[in-house]
Amino acid sequence: MATRPAPDNQVLAGRPFPLGAHPEAGGVRFAVTSAVADSVEVCLIGEDGTERRIELTERTFGVWHGLVPGVTVGQRYGYRVHGPYDLARGLRCNPAKLLVDPYARRITGRLTDLVAAQGFVGDPDRGPKSTVDSLGRVPLSVVTSPGGPETGIKPEVPFEESVFYELHVKGFTAQHPFIPEPLRGTYLGLAHPVVIEHLTRLGVTAVELLPVHAYADEPALIRAGRHNYWGYSPLGYFAPHPSYASEPGREVEEFRTMVAALHGAGIEVILDVVFNHTCEGGPDGPTLSLRGLDAPAYYLHTRRGHMADLTGCGNTLDAGSPTVVRLVTDSLRYWTQELGVDGFRFDLASTLGRPGGGGFDRDSAMFTAITTDPVLARCKLIAEPWDATAGGYQVGGFGPQWAEWNGRYRDTVRDFWRGATGVRDLAYRLSGSSDLYDHNLRRPWQSVNFVTAHDGFTLRDLVSYNEKHNEANGEDNRDGTTDNRSWNHGVEGETDNEAITTLRARQARNLLATLLLSTGTPMLTAGDEMWRTQRGNNNAYCLDDETSWIDWTPPEEAVPILAFTRRMVRLRAESPALRQPEFFEGRTTLSGKPDLVWFRPDGEEFDEVDWFDEDRRTLCLWIDGSNSQARNREGALVTDHSWLLMLHSGDEPVDVVLPGPEYGETFKPTLDTGTADGSPANPGVLEPKSTIRMTAHSLQLLRAPRDHLTTPLP
Repeated sequence: MATRPAPDNQVLAGRPFPLGAHPEAGGVRFAVTSAVADSVEVCLIGEDGTERRIELTERTFGVWHGLVPGVTVGQRYGYRVHGPYDLARGLRCNPAKLLVDPYARRITGRLTDLVAAQGFVGDPDRGPKSTVDSLGRVPLSVVTSPGGPETGIKPEVPFEESVFYELHVKGFTAQHPFIPEPLRGTYLGLAHPVVIEHLTRLGVTAVELLPVHAYADEPALIRAGRHNYWGYSPLGYFAPHPSYASEPGREVEEFRTMVAALHGAGIEVILDVVFNHTCEGGPDGPTLSLRGLDAPAYYLHTRRGHMADLTGCGNTLDAGSPTVVRLVTDSLRYWTQELGVDGFRFDLASTLGRPGGGGFDRDSAMFTAITTDPVLARCKLIAEPWDATAGGYQVGGFGPQWAEWNGRYRDTVRDFWRGATGVRDLAYRLSGSSDLYDHNLRRPWQSVNFVTAHDGFTLRDLVSYNEKHNEANGEDNRDGTTDNRSWNHGVEGETDNEAITTLRARQARNLLATLLLSTGTPMLTAGDEMWRTQRGNNNAYCLDDETSWIDWTPPEEAVPILAFTRRMVRLRAESPALRQPEFFEGRTTLSGKPDLVWFRPDGEEFDEVDWFDEDRRTLCLWIDGSNSQARNREGALVTDHSWLLMLHSGDEPVDVVLPGPEYGETFKPTLDTGTADGSPANPGVLEPKSTIRMTAHSLQLLRAPRDHLTTPLP
């Protein structure tokens, strides 16, 4: 039970909520949660490193709080928690360790001494409590004032119009020659007009930022002198990562400025958030924040106080804990309301549906708290539907308000274009993955389709390497997945063989075209459009260098890839039938035909047997634009031309017979990946039942015009 020492006349009681450090009444009100603490001290750290400890004597609802007069914005601080150190119960309170406020809006400094930050001596599961003071060798919290630059009007782009673009704040502009050097690799660098121009010309509607929560390097990386470049090692869920600020201490203001610039261009901001684990790692990791406050309230534990690990990162936040649910939802609301963010992609989201470490529950307390929150319910919510365990693989298993990274889409499309699978599963992926999402009140756009992402090969490497080459990571090439589903086309890595480089470029166009012509929400990976390579590294999480940064002076062969990507994004935007918000249901349309029809190369419709022929390498689909379910911003239905999409992954050319006149009076070639820029090799109008030749490994798109529509060709 907590003791109540004589009251300090200089400390007022304050209120328990909201949590964190808040300037008010001529001072700062501090509030932090710990249900197990006997006492809590807020420690004010001077510029010279001296420390003033002030005990918080008020405890309400398990929240320790107090208002300290005279404290001002910019004050560095931390907490010391006095309480039980009982490893068998998972309790690791240790007042020798200065702790970061979980609700800190700014965090400064870094972990410099692993031994000083450890809460134990010797064995992490049985060792005694360490008495080494960590002050001066761990990060500190900083008091901030509310508000800042306006973040602009949120674009609120309808999901069915969205094209996501995944990027890293630093890596995207670290080498940009037209951005002033002090702004490169920063929030303001991302807000620079040359970046905004690139994004708008590309046509993307949202940037999905790799983690920007303040993070700390893992002990193994610190010992090796390396750095966690990707940022999937969070320390604070409210503080923007400080090293992305061009001016130290202004990360909040600069982040808000970045959001405003993107919003001004009609581009949404989606954050990749890591609410599944923290930088404190396993029991042998440092005590920096949550572990020292109340480990059992924050982390999932098994019997006898052992930490559970569903993430492969040493610890797992307990999604069933009210303390964690409050932390997560408070953080999401802060980034949404105060910093202007439009949506979130949840890393290893399956862990949030496994309270107590058990089976997956799509209606878990965490998911319910997020989707029923009146603020968060309006955000784009995207799940990475797996964790580090087999039981966590839940593609298609999330609830009605969740979009998902569709890992099945990535695998199937990669397999098809390398000639490793037939067309049955591909048909589902092209048409919105109804087998995964049409059974639980979801829409096709809730399938976030992708063929590359930050983890894995770049697009260029996907067509250039059969094996991972991660030696630069310092782990003897043991890290990173071996399931790449890639094809080097005859030579591993770079080559001057013109036949191979030509085929690689065509395959890249095939993958991009498939992605952007599929029903669902496409996600591009930054740099793919500029032919970026990581030299076969598929896990460059610790390479904060030219391996991971975008090269803004790409090779000559990148020019047509960039032009092709822009062409494809524009084509999608101008063709509502290709991005419909409803699943195809075989409904009869104005043409008298179903809304979607599948054809063989001989011009006949697929029958049941055809779908089970694993040797098939050609698939044609016709979409009836007269019954397009796409809508404009006012909610009215928008009709379109009809479209014939033909995909051929075989090693030899194939002749394809076009459908009969009931599917189109004429067919106008619109796209051909057999040419460098995607222009049709034979642009003339084609008659129904005519024959068209497809080169090996190619995709073509034909438009069946409807006379009363005047939509221009892209």
